[in-house]
Amino acid sequence: MKNARAYTLAILTGLTLVTSGCAVWRGQENVGTYVDDKTITASVKTKLLEDKRTGGLSINVSTLQGTVELSGFAKSQQEKDVAGMLARDTKGVREVHNSLLVRP
Repeated sequence: MKNARAYTLAILTGLTLVTSGCAVWRGQENVGTYVDDKTITASVKTKLLEDKRTGGLSINVSTLQGTVELSGFAKSQQEKDVAGMLARDTKGVREVHNSLLVRP
């Protein structure tokens, strides 16, 4: 039973490593940029979750070469605007594409 868990954990770890690095392998980014993008995404998501004016759980964040894409749903235009402002004010962000849809 212990060996089965160890093998399962090893397989899942390997799959995570392989799938998380696929953007680098396709030549889209170098490793440093890929890591920076992941850090930016995490920072923006943290800001959205901490700010009481935004519903961080309903906003998706992705980053590619310093450009942040916000997608998902906002409850109001104000929430959409605040989310865009928080993303723009995050270190390392070059550009923000605010694709949030306002849905009451």
